[in-house]
Amino acid sequence: MTEESNLAPRLRELLTGLPDAAVPITYQQAAEALGLTPPGTIQRVALALEALMREDVAAGRPMIAALVVSRRGDMPRQGFFELAVELDRFPVDPASQEAAYRRELERVMEAR
Repeated sequence: MTEESNLAPRLRELLTGLPDAAVPITYQQAAEALGLTPPGTIQRVALALEALMREDVAAGRPMIAALVVSRRGDMPRQGFFELAVELDRFPVDPASQEAAYRRELERVMEAR
């Protein structure tokens, strides 16, 4: 079992268990909560989030990965948006993606 496939279910459990007031969390907070140690902690979280995005889209669920954001703002990293477009969940036009993210985050929060 790869670390990514092991990490994704642990990350889903973490995100599902957080109280509404505690989300969104940063990639760093997720890495720390999962007990990851450098190097590459953020990259490993990002790969696990991508796995969760694929699972959620395939199952027709809101993408729980929307609950993890960059410390430099309140939005996920660019890779989230690129994969969301690839998965046909977000529009290709970058100008429309922030609104799509806000809707996705609302859907995740409603589903909690």
